[in-house]
Amino acid sequence: MSVPAARPAGEHSHRPRKRFGQHFLRDPNVLDRTIAAIRPQPGQRLVEIGPGLGALTRPLLAAAGELDVVELDRDLLEPLRTSCAGLGILRIHHADALAFDFAALRGNGPRLRVAGNLPYNISTPLLFHLLAQAPHLHDLHFMLQKDVVDRMAAGPGEDAYGRLSVMLQYRCRVEPLFDVGPEAFRPPPKVWSTVVRLVPRETFPVAVRDERGLAEVVRRAFSQRRKTLRNALRGLLTADQIEAAGVDPGARPETLDLAAFAALSDAVGATGDIDSASSHITDHIAD
Repeated sequence: MSVPAARPAGEHSHRPRKRFGQHFLRDPNVLDRTIAAIRPQPGQRLVEIGPGLGALTRPLLAAAGELDVVELDRDLLEPLRTSCAGLGILRIHHADALAFDFAALRGNGPRLRVAGNLPYNISTPLLFHLLAQAPHLHDLHFMLQKDVVDRMAAGPGEDAYGRLSVMLQYRCRVEPLFDVGPEAFRPPPKVWSTVVRLVPRETFPVAVRDERGLAEVVRRAFSQRRKTLRNALRGLLTADQIEAAGVDPGARPETLDLAAFAALSDAVGATGDIDSASSHITDHIAD
């Protein structure tokens, strides 16, 4: 599907705001590829985060007939209404996506399909805010900073593999789709971007007794990447307990797969020490 040709209202009058992390997507080829990846259909409940000037909003709305958008910048609301007039039913929520209740938005309807060109400065906490509401989400398509997507999709032994990789892959399937250069945006960011698809898992790839335990083990393990597990998990597990879980106490965290972290999490659960841990899977995760 091609992007409607009309220029978003206010494209030249609205200056992107640094405090909102605004970089407006303007390349029609990138927009076409993004819409083709999402494949919006009538009857689906689509939600766009950070619609900006409406470049992605208009083709999503035209394809689905209805669209909810969550936008924090008050000055963009009226230009957005104007540029989307006549394309379908647009419901604008003036709100911070980091605090938005997506479960309440779904109500008793179909699970939400969420999309957006996410501000890089909030992308990681926003991902975890959304995944905390994963049962209400069908899938997510986002434009993110390329190095963030690299971390999301990395496997054991790769340089980008870390806390974000483990916790996100436990919750969902991560599919990087294509890269986007800085010239596709106004103003151009200093980094490349990647469009990624996230599909919340119906069944988790590993079983864990307590997600708090998994979150705490992963947090501790990657808090000092150069340390061995024996040292990084001191206070949670002894070297003997790590070995009893089938993991080498001398290994470094970046070499462990999700199954190994699950085994360590269950070992912590067996000790009862996780009740004193303060971390949670939806905490702000930053490697």
